[in-house]
Amino acid sequence: MAKSEAPIFRQLFESQSCTYTYLLADKNTRDAVIIDPVLETLDRDVKLVQELGLNLKVAVNTHCHADHITSTGLMKKKIEGLKSAISKHSGASADIQLSEGEEITFGKHHLTVRETPGHTNGCVTLVLGDESMAFTGDALLIRGCGRTDFQQGSPRRLYQSVHEVIFKLPEHCLLYPAHDYKGQTVTTVGEERKYNPRLTKNLEEFVNIMDNLNLPNPKKIDIAVPANLVCGLHDL
Repeated sequence: MAKSEAPIFRQLFESQSCTYTYLLADKNTRDAVIIDPVLETLDRDVKLVQELGLNLKVAVNTHCHADHITSTGLMKKKIEGLKSAISKHSGASADIQLSEGEEITFGKHHLTVRETPGHTNGCVTLVLGDESMAFTGDALLIRGCGRTDFQQGSPRRLYQSVHEVIFKLPEHCLLYPAHDYKGQTVTTVGEERKYNPRLTKNLEEFVNIMDNLNLPNPKKIDIAVPANLVCGLHDL
């Protein structure tokens, strides 16, 4: 895709949960999609959509998050015609239940849904039509990956998802995760194939690493998961 044809792209950050939110839009039609919006930054995101003159069509979550509450439910109340979307395997309610291979269209661009379970059953990676960039959620992080010890987590499924889906994308494909805790913003398929300290291991070594992380639960898990199962509108 020529540079002049690339979509509008913004990477946004929420500091409490270290979550990245992504906004993409067609330069001509102004149709837009937002990925993994967070409750605490709802007003910021709505303001940006308005300032850029965008028609926000879809707010999609890459999975049912455990560390923050999504803003999709409240965002729908602020932006007319906005629809929420999440994987049909997530167990969460949304206007659009996504399946493998489906496309989220915004103007002449689209994101293809690739199912990448392992962190949760309902994790998806969203791949831009020309495969120049992909949004990996918590499946693949920069030099890391999502944990697999709760929410239907499975290290074997995660390893398979990364190696058979994400790592099959072109080497130059830019990968944007849902989180980063070290100030990193983007990586590539080629970099992660070569330098990811967990996913360069063989399957059994990877499973052993993931089964012995012994991490504490996310601080907001007891609030975030029930809320996100109902589009972030639980007790709000």
